[in-house]
Amino acid sequence: MKYPDYFDAVEPVILQDDLALFLGTSEEGILEFNYVDIVKMAGHSCAVVAGAYLMTQRALKELYGTDLPKRGQIKVELGKDPETDNTGVTASVITNITGAAYGNMGFAGIQQVRFRRRDLLFFGVEMDADVRFTRLDTGASVKLNYRPGKVVDPKSVLMMAFGPQATEESRAAFPKRWQEMVRSILEHADRLSK
Repeated sequence: MKYPDYFDAVEPVILQDDLALFLGTSEEGILEFNYVDIVKMAGHSCAVVAGAYLMTQRALKELYGTDLPKRGQIKVELGKDPETDNTGVTASVITNITGAAYGNMGFAGIQQVRFRRRDLLFFGVEMDADVRFTRLDTGASVKLNYRPGKVVDPKSVLMMAFGPQATEESRAAFPKRWQEMVRSILEHADRLSK
């Protein structure tokens, strides 16, 4: 798969997963998620995918510091319902990285107890943030908001392809301009949340 070079410059998210260790999936249960892995899961790279990746990355750093985050040991709450905006896409990215699954969608666990991933992701939670991540072992939590408009305006970029002023040339240039926008979001992560 040929993809934009900047994908490789995005810092990966590294976690330890006891289920991966138990099943012999990876040495010491260490899992590494690169931005390109998340793009493949979503099928595209956009402001929403980048934002979900960045929020998850930031939350894990704040919750675990220099320790490896524990995949499957994090509860995730989203302020919106899955049908609102692109919240479902955000949730898919977060689930992929953290293992937190909505309802009965995730792994049921071994003997319904060990390594369970179900009921760790919730939608429509009333709070003053877009998403809250909570460690199950300590109860420590972090709330984050994602505001890409602090860096770029995704709607104005979309107008290059779909707006009334769109031309053949602007539509042809759109994919490159779209990925420049996503790269800008990823490069300015510190300005986007909290």
